[in-house]
Amino acid sequence: MITCRTAQQCGQADFGWLQARYTFSFGHYFDPKLMGYASLRVLNQEVLAPAASFQPRIYPNVDILNLILQGEAEYRDSEGNTIRAEAGEALLLATQNGLSYSEQNLSSTTPLTRMQLWLDACTERSNERIQCLSLLPKPHTLLASPDGVQGSLQLRQQVWIHHLDLQAGELQELALNGPRAYLQSIHGTFSATGEHHDSQTLTCGDGAFIHQENRLTIQAETPLRALLIDLPL
Repeated sequence: MITCRTAQQCGQADFGWLQARYTFSFGHYFDPKLMGYASLRVLNQEVLAPAASFQPRIYPNVDILNLILQGEAEYRDSEGNTIRAEAGEALLLATQNGLSYSEQNLSSTTPLTRMQLWLDACTERSNERIQCLSLLPKPHTLLASPDGVQGSLQLRQQVWIHHLDLQAGELQELALNGPRAYLQSIHGTFSATGEHHDSQTLTCGDGAFIHQENRLTIQAETPLRALLIDLPL
């Protein structure tokens, strides 16, 4: 089953310095039926105004994946560690108990646009506290995985995150490891087809819950960027 959740159905925020779209309950947006999906706790698209920042805060035990779509950001923890990431890069922060983290848009003229995911971290797993990956212009990239295969970011959870970058008319078929996944359009329009159900059409900002599908076929109608988050547990 493929159950669509359109961009218009998501939570919205506009604080001037921050504009955001929330897939699941976050901040002021609360829906008791949408508290996350399996180990995926947060899936936000956020735009920070030039020079804006998130002040230091402490997070639950999660891996935070930031996919930078526009601009450049600096991340800092309370131990003084810093890293910068820019458009075309993905950054993974393995949050630690007792540490706080801040985020700064480094440009005084350009907004910072990014996707942010939080994934519950298994306490018995460990990975590098900060990891960064530059995305190459190819149709499919394994962005993150439990064991860091194919040069992917390593997660503290049984989750596989795929990044798709397709031209109009291109097709990508992906095998899923378990009964659940979440599909998110960053931009572009495409059809998603499972093995046993009719296709669904998604466009910019739309998402879809994937249930009980072993394989998924993505057919781009326009130039497309999308994430497929494979959540077997």
